[in-house]
Amino acid sequence: MAETEEVLEMDNQDDVALVKRMQEGRDQIVAEIKKVIVGQEDIIDELLIALFGGGHVLVTGVPGLAKTLLIKTVADILQVDFSRIQFTPDLMPADVVGAEVVEEKDGQRKLTFVKGPIFTNILLADEINRTPPKTQSSLLEAMEERQVTAAGVTYPMSKPFFVLATQNPIELEGTYPLPEAQLDRFMFKIELGYLSEADEVQVVSQTTQIHDNPLAHPLGGEDILEFQRIARQVPAAEAVIKYAVRLVHASRPQSETAPDFVKDWVSWGAGIRASQNLILAGKVRALLHGRYNVSYGDVRALAPSVLRHRVLLNFHAEAERVTTDHVIQKLLQAVPEPTSEL
Repeated sequence: MAETEEVLEMDNQDDVALVKRMQEGRDQIVAEIKKVIVGQEDIIDELLIALFGGGHVLVTGVPGLAKTLLIKTVADILQVDFSRIQFTPDLMPADVVGAEVVEEKDGQRKLTFVKGPIFTNILLADEINRTPPKTQSSLLEAMEERQVTAAGVTYPMSKPFFVLATQNPIELEGTYPLPEAQLDRFMFKIELGYLSEADEVQVVSQTTQIHDNPLAHPLGGEDILEFQRIARQVPAAEAVIKYAVRLVHASRPQSETAPDFVKDWVSWGAGIRASQNLILAGKVRALLHGRYNVSYGDVRALAPSVLRHRVLLNFHAEAERVTTDHVIQKLLQAVPEPTSEL
């Protein structure tokens, strides 16, 4: 007999109370972050959507935009374990996941696995594209399956587990592009630009004087796990799921439904994880906006960050200076919402 699927019930007071706590917790976290971070509202919103949805985030931005400070601040607010790995060309997989070492006890030697910095709640993979693919791939199992296998033994990850990886878009020398399989593990790819003049003035003012503003801790790791659970219970109409799937299908030049501009500019489109992440992140966004179902608007709002790293452009697009975001915007205009007949 199949198990009954859990669905969020509006008349269930426990569910309603948890959703309210999620909304209030989000506002409290944002208020605490703003004590430290100026601007960056978009990245904060999507960072929390990914955190509440159990996804990972890849951030591309020039140095000095407080990427590291932001994630460290979130970890401090939640009072969960935090690790930072500075990825370099000589970094080895064992430096990430850990390694077996020989220990001597009572005159006997034995191999003991010493866990690496990946065994944490929030991991900052700083400048992830500066390390070779062999070391980059050491994150794959942990990001997808929430476990690490070493010497034939499987070690579960801590819960919650969240990876924020950063890339510098300026320097290309000494970098290694992330494999498509690893890019696909990230729920979002967020691109950061420079701050506005007013925000930059505020940053300079705050960081050049004594700053002692302790952070409150409105939520903890257990709250995040509860939010991840309740988000998956949000219903999504078949029409909305079909819209997300059609959008992803249209990004593939091999698909019969792909528009001509996709066939001209795209070498490889998004896979099924894109559809899954559009709906899962849409469920979190719906709850944070006070709704108990996913809308077409949720899918459209999240499409750029979900598809940006999954749509690979060809040399024709590069020659015409077409960007991935431009292709995604045209996709949103070209793919209609399903009719009532689906």
